[in-house]
Amino acid sequence: MKKPLLIAFASSLYILALTGCGDAGKNALTEGTIEYDAVVVDQTHPMANLAPNKMSIKFKDNKSCAEMSAAMGLFSTSFISDPDSKSMIQLVKFLNKKFSLVQKEADIRKENSVYTLEITPAKATKMIAGYKCRQSHVKVKGGASSDYEFDVFYTTELGIKNPNFANPYYMIDGVLMEYQLKKFGLEMRFTAKSVKKEDVDDSNFEIPADYKGVSQKEMNELFLGLQ
Repeated sequence: MKKPLLIAFASSLYILALTGCGDAGKNALTEGTIEYDAVVVDQTHPMANLAPNKMSIKFKDNKSCAEMSAAMGLFSTSFISDPDSKSMIQLVKFLNKKFSLVQKEADIRKENSVYTLEITPAKATKMIAGYKCRQSHVKVKGGASSDYEFDVFYTTELGIKNPNFANPYYMIDGVLMEYQLKKFGLEMRFTAKSVKKEDVDDSNFEIPADYKGVSQKEMNELFLGLQ
């Protein structure tokens, strides 16, 4: 198993965990599921064939739960975002081990400070999964030799408030529908392929009883142990 790849998946998922958008109309969708296609940008990357090809985000009452798994289900991670309580829950399952981490606003800000993003609004728009999306140009600042750039698209037509408070794209007022991330040498792009109106059970936003609560330090050590 390519363990560093699992860490890259978890980092990618964290970036995408949505928490809302602003200018939706009265009939905008407030409960349902967004399905994303996931592709590796560099198909020659040695771990490209191990990457997942999809991601899902369930949302309801301004809460969201982003989920993705890899390595034939041996590893999965979820990020539950609640803008009202300004908190984020991370769930990790690896083999038969299950862990949870609760992050408050200060923890989230510290985590986001790792990513220095320079975001410039652009004029282009396009339809993604039936929603009109606006473009922004993103430059990731990692030092002169490691800077890289890409475009993201987001929509303001979904009825979810308080956009992206828990991820490094907090300055974008809309649900991310297409974005790109490079972590641990693996660059992936996620594009929404469908938005479905459906009932979402409240249990999706709760910590399961069989998950053990850990500290940030313990969670970090868990991921370091997967390398």
